[in-house]
Amino acid sequence: MVPEVSATRRPSTTGLRRFLDLQPQRDWMHGKTILRDADERSESLELRLRYVARFEKLLTRPQAQEVLEILRRYGSDCIPIPRRTERHYWSVSCLPSTPGKALVRVNASWMELFSLYADGEGIRALFVVHLSDFTTDHSSDQGQVDEAFLERCVMTPEDVGYFFPRGEDIFGIKVRGFSSIGKFLAAHRALQAIRAFNLTHMNRGRNAYQASHCYSLADHMLSGPMKSSSEIDLC
Repeated sequence: MVPEVSATRRPSTTGLRRFLDLQPQRDWMHGKTILRDADERSESLELRLRYVARFEKLLTRPQAQEVLEILRRYGSDCIPIPRRTERHYWSVSCLPSTPGKALVRVNASWMELFSLYADGEGIRALFVVHLSDFTTDHSSDQGQVDEAFLERCVMTPEDVGYFFPRGEDIFGIKVRGFSSIGKFLAAHRALQAIRAFNLTHMNRGRNAYQASHCYSLADHMLSGPMKSSSEIDLC
């Protein structure tokens, strides 16, 4: 049975817990349920118009179709109740002006969750996750990174790399190429880790990047169907 999203907002709670109890969140993280989202999206017409020119500029890039396809997958598989929480608890930026020259970036609270960059005429991705989800002993020990697992989640070992951003239990994973990014998103353990990190930061409160939300990109993120559990690779 699909759990109902709580219709009553509880002022004493923050983040997703205003709409969704912790157990359904955990069930979604583990791929045990599909959450019922809102049928309609709230929208700011002013904000939509503000980033139309950037979106049109992105569409002229050779990477545009790959970017939009990966965003569809990320939106459907990695963000809980995305229509109900759009902009206020997560956002997507188009050609953000922050350092790094990302093509798109997804944020929640004060944290970057996911970015896509140009790599020649292809793309590369940056996933920010909990380090403890990618170590052999589930600790935050940087010397225990499960490199063998990371390499199984991409097409070739050369397609994956990692680094340690500042912050406790934070891990950055770099994946190169459309096919490898898709394979990484389909790996059960990797997808669960992405969902866990996103839940952590969406539960911290309102999104600090609401003003940079690009509705045109979000249209694509919210257009894809949710993947069934039978389609997830048990990597």
